[in-house]
Amino acid sequence: MALRSVVSRKTLAPALRHYRSLTTFTLPDLPYDYGALEPAISGEIMRLHHQKHHQTYVTNYNKALEQLDAAVSKGDAKGVVQLQSALKFNGGGHVNHSIFWQNLKPVSEGGGEPPHGALGWAIDKDFGSLEALVKKINSEGAALQGSGWVWLALDKEQKILKVETTPNQDPLVTKGVSLVPLLGVDVWEHAYYLQYKNVRPDYLTNIWKVINWKYASEVYEKESA
Repeated sequence: MALRSVVSRKTLAPALRHYRSLTTFTLPDLPYDYGALEPAISGEIMRLHHQKHHQTYVTNYNKALEQLDAAVSKGDAKGVVQLQSALKFNGGGHVNHSIFWQNLKPVSEGGGEPPHGALGWAIDKDFGSLEALVKKINSEGAALQGSGWVWLALDKEQKILKVETTPNQDPLVTKGVSLVPLLGVDVWEHAYYLQYKNVRPDYLTNIWKVINWKYASEVYEKESA
């Protein structure tokens, strides 16, 4: 029996009605100039990464949401299912990059300064030292095949910090609903190739010079309270 005949418009729409109230998403402004992270990340990379790549995720996410709204209105269950991949990829791209921009900060404004307070203590407890954590993130980021992300996460259920990786533009929540992203490093080639070519480890080494540990600390203190 066809899927459309199994799930009628009457039964499908209520289950997905929450999608109908979603607003249009927009590209967030960066909290610094494109060239402010140099020499760790070039201004050209930041401009292309933000204006082209992130904007494309936003545009395609909004398009997929419009298509989903139309599919739900028609009771098109097959259409709803077919859109899930586009929603996950483009929605994840928007979510991930919105976090990534906050995870970076110019050196002149405190970028690269090590975490203190509660997050600093938690890193020492769960990884032994900040140096050990950075080494683990760099190792897992360099080893990640293809494109994806490497994350420092708070597991709210287990009350510990973890390093996780996600493929493509999968957001961290796909690895567990209790995981809160504190820090995400984009290891797609578009994040570094113009400057570092195919030497991803060099990019991973230098990005720590502009990591915004203050932001990560604020999220940690809020979510672990």
